[in-house]
Amino acid sequence: MTSEAPPFWWEKPDWRVLALSPLSAAYAVVAGRRMRRAPREKVEAPVLCVGNFTVGGTGKTPVAIALARQAKRMQLNPGFLSRGHGGSFGEPHIVDAHHDAAKHVGDEPLLLAEHAPVAVTPNRAAGARLLKQKLGCDFLIMDDGFQSARLHIDFALVVVDARYGIGNGRVIPGGPLRANIVDQLVFTSALLKMGEGTAADAVVRQAARAGRPIFEAHTEPRARKRFAGKRFLAFAGIGHPDKFFRTLSEAGGEVVLAKSFPDHHFYAEDELAELAATAKRDGLRLATTAKDAARLRHGASQEFLEQLDVLEIDAVFELDHAPERIIDETLDAWRQRKLRG
Repeated sequence: MTSEAPPFWWEKPDWRVLALSPLSAAYAVVAGRRMRRAPREKVEAPVLCVGNFTVGGTGKTPVAIALARQAKRMQLNPGFLSRGHGGSFGEPHIVDAHHDAAKHVGDEPLLLAEHAPVAVTPNRAAGARLLKQKLGCDFLIMDDGFQSARLHIDFALVVVDARYGIGNGRVIPGGPLRANIVDQLVFTSALLKMGEGTAADAVVRQAARAGRPIFEAHTEPRARKRFAGKRFLAFAGIGHPDKFFRTLSEAGGEVVLAKSFPDHHFYAEDELAELAATAKRDGLRLATTAKDAARLRHGASQEFLEQLDVLEIDAVFELDHAPERIIDETLDAWRQRKLRG
């Protein structure tokens, strides 16, 4: 879905939105009913979901990693639950960051697995049991899956990109929303506004009126000195590649050429050869995202990987105590769940 997100989803509603409105209305009814009525399995561990209202990249993965780091500081043993975009495992699978390929487990799980165990499966309840019973994980972080309604969530942190917000505010296929905002806010524990911009202000106000706590965070590139003063051919296959190009510039790199590909794109040999040839011809270095690099580990030649600079980012909360508060509230909700039986 995200790889085919049309540009008009992020623009002012036009005739295309109007033409698709009957389908959007039908989708919204089904999605809302599923969120309200689907049986949610309860597992014997606290579950923190990091989700979003829309399709497309909002920065969930670095946020999930930041929360896992905080959980470890609090002497917890976190584990991640992920569906794994494009994954091919039928049964729950524990990701091996060094040997698994992105085409089998997905790119985001490979990044998550560098920080804590990851169970990849569409059946998140089964993945939760595997993490708890096999690896002793006592705090589960679900990367996405907010709308799946298959697993009981103790705390749902919904990430909204400040530059894109909720797009045109319409539900799929007329817009990027996965369900009506009102239906989603019912299950939202808190909102996280990611980055700078005003596009998310309306939904932030709506969440605040509904009594939901509002947190703020931004991303920061690692190893800025490695990019400062260098000229790049930058390429990315993520939800909003312009965010990567902008971050690379903020790190001090000069983006001479920018190439965008669909989200979760698996690069063909001829595409990589063209990128390498263009960079060599114009005297540029190649740069990409950590997610793209995860997909390239088992799909690109060693020669290509050696000339590739990978821009890694961290999610930084505006309030230092925010991650601890989020985890504490997840634990409190889980304890209340246990007392209710």
